[in-house]
Amino acid sequence: MHNTLKGKVALVAGGTRGAGRGIAVELGAVGATVYVTGRTTREHRSESGRPETIEETAERVNEAGGEGIAVRVDHLEREQVRALVERIERDHGRLDVLVNDIWGGEHLAQWGTPLWEHDLDGGLRLLRLAVETHIITSHYALPLLIKRPGGLVVEMTDGTKEYNDHNYRVSFFYDHAKSAVIRLGYAQAQDLRPHGCAAVTLTPGWIRSEMMLELFGVGEENWRDALAREPHFVMSETPRYVGRAVAALAMDPDVLRWSGQSLSSGQLAAVYGFTDLDGSRPDYWRYAVEVQDRGQPADATGYR
Repeated sequence: MHNTLKGKVALVAGGTRGAGRGIAVELGAVGATVYVTGRTTREHRSESGRPETIEETAERVNEAGGEGIAVRVDHLEREQVRALVERIERDHGRLDVLVNDIWGGEHLAQWGTPLWEHDLDGGLRLLRLAVETHIITSHYALPLLIKRPGGLVVEMTDGTKEYNDHNYRVSFFYDHAKSAVIRLGYAQAQDLRPHGCAAVTLTPGWIRSEMMLELFGVGEENWRDALAREPHFVMSETPRYVGRAVAALAMDPDVLRWSGQSLSSGQLAAVYGFTDLDGSRPDYWRYAVEVQDRGQPADATGYR
């Protein structure tokens, strides 16, 4: 499977860390050329203040067997996005996979704070980072993607449509942002279908991002130590797991069967047969409904 996407070009918009980094690496592992964009480089940090950089992600793509190309882009700046797509077209003449994983709004969400008490500027900024960036990127990138049938757009969010329709995500602005992105995937699917291209929305489960590991004071090598503080963290997954979900979709010649749907990493693992790095197949969103949200004791049996 190593060179399955050899000759294919992907853009992982928002590939600095977390799910975006995991996706970029897994696309590289199957041979793709991967443009990795974000605002944090070795010379410049974004407003989030995180240390991870797009150059690091591109280097990991190379190590995995693909070609990683880091380009600093603020996806709210239209001319920067336009220039990025023009560069991809000039250098490769094609775009096969677009992953909209732009986010960077964690520091703006005031969890458990009602709308009328939430900082309004911060909330609106969060929406711009989470939703407007995706729209701008697709606006400029889709004309290149539809030049060849079989193109794929993956809108990254948090939570499946079914879950988010029945659960408030603790913050008005976060809730709105993550549900809005689900609709972006559905709407783009309608526009892309006549061109033989697909769009889906995809969510990881409880992802062990750099930020989440830091929050619990653990690393990937000892993440289970966090279970003493949060037992349900037993269902967490690495960013590479959702990366393998994207790679599986990108390699599927019948990917149009998924177009317009809201999907999860665990759901796709059951269909395509891939695993997380430890060989397990966590299905967090089923677990969340059947165990965690019902107040049941943490027990991953039958869920990973």
